[in-house]
Amino acid sequence: MTQRRPLGLTTIYAALLAGALISAPALAAGDYPITPKQRETAQKVAQAGVPLSELAPNAPDTYTVKRGDTLWAISSLFLKSPWRWPELWGMNDDQIKNPHLIYPGQVLVLVKADGRARLQLGRDVTGGTNGDVKLSPRVRSTSLDDGSIASIPQHLIEPFLNEAIVLNTDELATAPRIVAAQENRVWMTKGELAYARGEFTGDSEYRIFRKAKPLVDPVTKEVLGYEAAYVGTADVVRPGSNAGGAQEVPTTLKIGVARQEVGVGDRLAPIPARGYTSYMPHAPSGPVDGLIVSVYGDAINAGQNQIVALNRGSANGMEKGHVLALWRTGRVVRDGTTEANDAIRLPDERHGSLFVFQVFDRVSYALVLTVQEPVTAGDRFTQP
Repeated sequence: MTQRRPLGLTTIYAALLAGALISAPALAAGDYPITPKQRETAQKVAQAGVPLSELAPNAPDTYTVKRGDTLWAISSLFLKSPWRWPELWGMNDDQIKNPHLIYPGQVLVLVKADGRARLQLGRDVTGGTNGDVKLSPRVRSTSLDDGSIASIPQHLIEPFLNEAIVLNTDELATAPRIVAAQENRVWMTKGELAYARGEFTGDSEYRIFRKAKPLVDPVTKEVLGYEAAYVGTADVVRPGSNAGGAQEVPTTLKIGVARQEVGVGDRLAPIPARGYTSYMPHAPSGPVDGLIVSVYGDAINAGQNQIVALNRGSANGMEKGHVLALWRTGRVVRDGTTEANDAIRLPDERHGSLFVFQVFDRVSYALVLTVQEPVTAGDRFTQP
């Protein structure tokens, strides 16, 4: 643990205020990349806290962090809109250079003053008389993968960061493809050999995808991109030779990860280098009105903690970390109180929230954070 000087009332973790959640193994706390936008956000809300009107009705005075908690879950105890947690965690601006996360066992203290609320990090250091407890601020500097809690349930989206891809065109149609298996098998699984043809890039590791399917806008019917279903991974065991010749020898692969059985015709794409993934929960800067294109996988409906594709991407101003509101379309009913028995449409009702974590040109993926009814293709979303 790195020793630090005692910190003031509103000193807590800059990663929370700056909104940084970094996915990188064993990354030292001093190496967190902070973007200019995150720094600007931190400077705007540092020391501010949130208005008392934004607190949840039964917000606790203290809370002890437990293993398995997420910042979203904790913030939902304190806030009506948990995605606003960066505003709740105040700290000194000079800590931006060295962000921190919170850990199981630490005590969070809700401090109310001057019409605003802030969270202070403390711990039980001494037991006083008459049951009094003394709370003392502290910070902790360490690597990311040592038990610190995540902003959102990271395990739910982690596989999609490398596995879910959307292509502007059906590029996989010309990618290297699996053409045969050992002993004339139709399907292959982990540890088995496969043989492939095509233009290989010289990489030793490849992702395996099934034929890409078009993602179609529910209203315009325009193809927004091509979603490739992830199958698994494969390592090159032996390169092919005499490509396209009369005596061509295909490339030999060994199946690694197999999310599902690998088949002849599946396509190959190099495994990209893993970079930093930074999430800053925030509302879109302007109005947003879009529709859910599909539920990821084979499901027709989506519930909490499932992934959906949206018909808005970076070309529409969508960003990682955007929090969106889900709406249920109002039903058409008959007004039985009149002789005309008029048909009327009930207003749309908000019934959930989305968290955008992966953005492509014209399509985004979002995690269903909360929902009251099943989500289906064609459902609407807006800014919160």
